[in-house]
Amino acid sequence: MSTVTRRRAPLASASALAQRMASAVRGWPWWLQVTAVYGSARLASAFIFMAAALHQGVNPWFAPKPDYWNFINIWDARWYGQVIAGGYPSVLPTDAAGNVQENTWAFYPLFPALAGGLSSLTGLKPAASLTLIAMLAGWGAALAVYALFRCKAAHGPAMWGVAFFATFPVSAVLQVPYAEPLSLLLLAAALLLVLRRQYLWAIPVVVLLCLSRPVGVPFAACLGLLLVIRGVARFRGGRQSATGEETHSLADLAALAGLTAVAGLSALAWPAAAWAATGDPLAYTKTETVWRGHDLVPFKPWFDAGVDLFGPVLGILAPLVFAGLFMALLFVPPVVRLGVELRIWCACYMGYLLVFLHPQTSTFRMLLPLFPLALGAALLSRSRAYRGAVVSMFLLLQIVWIVWLWAWAQLPGGGDYPP
Repeated sequence: MSTVTRRRAPLASASALAQRMASAVRGWPWWLQVTAVYGSARLASAFIFMAAALHQGVNPWFAPKPDYWNFINIWDARWYGQVIAGGYPSVLPTDAAGNVQENTWAFYPLFPALAGGLSSLTGLKPAASLTLIAMLAGWGAALAVYALFRCKAAHGPAMWGVAFFATFPVSAVLQVPYAEPLSLLLLAAALLLVLRRQYLWAIPVVVLLCLSRPVGVPFAACLGLLLVIRGVARFRGGRQSATGEETHSLADLAALAGLTAVAGLSALAWPAAAWAATGDPLAYTKTETVWRGHDLVPFKPWFDAGVDLFGPVLGILAPLVFAGLFMALLFVPPVVRLGVELRIWCACYMGYLLVFLHPQTSTFRMLLPLFPLALGAALLSRSRAYRGAVVSMFLLLQIVWIVWLWAWAQLPGGGDYPP
């Protein structure tokens, strides 16, 4: 047998084995396929975390070279632990000059409440409860994302969309004690119920969503715009809209209006709770702006960041160009296939970030609620080479995110960039 023939034989065998494995996986139920994809992604992230931990030096939390569990329980995870241990202050902490200092009011209550309850029932340490809930919620989010994507695409593209979601460069946060996994689970579930026009069933989900992370304002805005669009389509007459969908009945519109009202009130619930507990109507806002170092001025931080990065002329144009490009993205054919609800959500959420967010390294993590665009990316091309390249690129960028932002490396002026 020639050398070339000997080389081809193992390759052919490996290819045949891969095809048999792929065929077997395709025979699994959808939830098991999603679990396999998501679990593989989280395992890859765990290896990256463990490798980065080996190079972790002196830091504010533990000795150098921590184990995996200690390494993922840092940054905001410590704040959630403080919420479980001591709750929220009735008096905002201030410095000698009267400036509000960092405190737990910046961290929404649902995630630590669930973890605290689990600790009380089981005796687990708060860090373990936070980690367990985050991991289970991340898995649940992947299942809900698949169900949502199946409303707009066949099984194959939906699975690739889940793969993109599970391997996104900041998706490693889905297995650490942060509120993102729980919030994304609730967001995907709420969007799924909205797509199915099950507006009344969505009410408790939206209330919980607004208590998980600060996404209530853009979600209420999304529902409000959707109500206007559906109302116009209904009162123009006819049983079908311009897109071929059945128009909303008056009962549907009433239910959507009720959901919109609940979302608007729920979006204000946590700032109102901070006001009630501290007596300061701006307690939540003052706490949130501590991390940015200045008061909240809508839009301004984006232009400041643009000037810092690109200079006084291009820096002013940069946020406008970015906003324009994002809006153009929403009209690309693969994204149009997502439907009006998911596109409106993406537009409202990005608009919310542009109005209120102070752009910094945490901005990458805050892009996760734009996960519907993962399906648009999967629909861009049916090429396996393209889709595989995207997953590979995302995993490589996870290494960058974990090593650059999760691992602690003190800056010359003190502190470090937050993940």
